Amino acid sequence: MKKILFILLLPVVIFAAEGKTDIIPRTINFLIFAAILYRFIAEPIKSFFKGRSEEIVNTLKSIQEKVEESKRAKEVAQKHLEESKALAENIVKDAQKEAELIVEKIKEDMQNELKLLEKYHEERKEIEKRKMVKTIVSETIEQLFSEDVQTFDNKELVNIIMKKVA
Repeated sequence: MKKILFILLLPVVIFAAEGKTDIIPRTINFLIFAAILYRFIAEPIKSFFKGRSEEIVNTLKSIQEKVEESKRAKEVAQKHLEESKALAENIVKDAQKEAELIVEKIKEDMQNELKLLEKYHEERKEIEKRKMVKTIVSETIEQLFSEDVQTFDNKELVNIIMKKVA
């Protein structure tokens, strides 16, 4: 405060050397003016700067709270991410196991179906073989009876049919 007063009165002292006699009333007027100015302006300026300081402090606190909240949200998000990764790995493993089981079941079903088809084929083959034998025997018998009516004994008839069937 003393420095400010000294700075304010320095021009008065410097200009007092010119020989003007009204320096004291001017100095008193200036001091009164400075006191009035200080009285009316000092409190609003102090309250302005105090309010501004509090506003800055509150803003900083708010920003720090938001930063902390963001950190917590980030940690929660990372935790969820890790859980999601683990869940995804489990799902993939389960899907692979399930796919392997499905492949095995399909192989089993195909093998069973293949066996059934082979059995069906063997049965069809046997049926066709019997049909062919019947057809050949019947054609041979018809051919024999259509030719000269010769008497054949059973042995000869069986030999002729066997030759035709073989």
